[in-house]
Amino acid sequence: MNKVEEFEELRPLLFSIAYRILGSVGEAEDAVQETWLRYDASATRPDSVKAYLSTTVTRLAIDVLRSARVRREEYVGPWLPEPLLNDPYEDPERAAELSDSVSMAALLLLERLTPLERSVFVLREVFAFGFGEIAEAVGRSEAACRQLLVRARRHMNEGRPRFEADRRERQALAARFFEALSQGDVDGLRTLLSADVQSVGDGGGKAPQLARAVVGADRVARLFASVYPPMAEAGITGEEHEINGQAGAVFRDRGGRVLHALVLDILDGRIQAIRCVINPDKLRHLGPVADAWALHREVKQTLGRPR
Repeated sequence: MNKVEEFEELRPLLFSIAYRILGSVGEAEDAVQETWLRYDASATRPDSVKAYLSTTVTRLAIDVLRSARVRREEYVGPWLPEPLLNDPYEDPERAAELSDSVSMAALLLLERLTPLERSVFVLREVFAFGFGEIAEAVGRSEAACRQLLVRARRHMNEGRPRFEADRRERQALAARFFEALSQGDVDGLRTLLSADVQSVGDGGGKAPQLARAVVGADRVARLFASVYPPMAEAGITGEEHEINGQAGAVFRDRGGRVLHALVLDILDGRIQAIRCVINPDKLRHLGPVADAWALHREVKQTLGRPR
């Protein structure tokens, strides 16, 4: 194969590595593109193209993450990863690890790690790279990488849920959730939520969002039951879709433009968290973005009309 063919064959893997390190579709795509430019400009042919490209994209992602940490500390409101509809990389032997590691919950846990810990964890636990390859990728000794992995595992295990829902269970519960949502059924929603369910919105100061997380089954159920029927009256529709390997939906305005992505974190037969990404900068890869402020005003007017 020529360089282009070699790179395109490995592009899904490179993106998947970068996305898990960065939690950003746009930044991951940029890292992959820069990896190609460096590979194309290289005059020497590496012994292993996969190792060379994986090392390059990992180092680029680490550099980007270090600068992104500063921006995230100054971020307006809660920060959530950019929603990913489809992970381009598939490996039947690593299916469980790939699915678990791309969930919103896992990506938020990865935010607890340093850039080096995160990169080592992703390369080893998700993609099963050898410690020699990992050491080359992050520029540390194998012994140091093993210590980084120990620390990363400890942080990740401290925050992992004890029970996982299978895919069919998630889909069935999500279908019931969106049905109750469309009807404004407070009681129906409440039965699907865990007692300490949390609803979090990420608008980044660029779209309407709640000032803080809403916690508790009753409060969350009443919030969603009051808001979503008027949204439907304003022409907003939701299309159920798996997002980051979890049940969710993409909501669009009457013109088909993306308003927000909503992801359900389902464990032990209940919805534990509802995460809504409405920051337009995090939705552009899904298509043209709606004017969230204009829709917000329209929905408020609908709420204010006599019933």
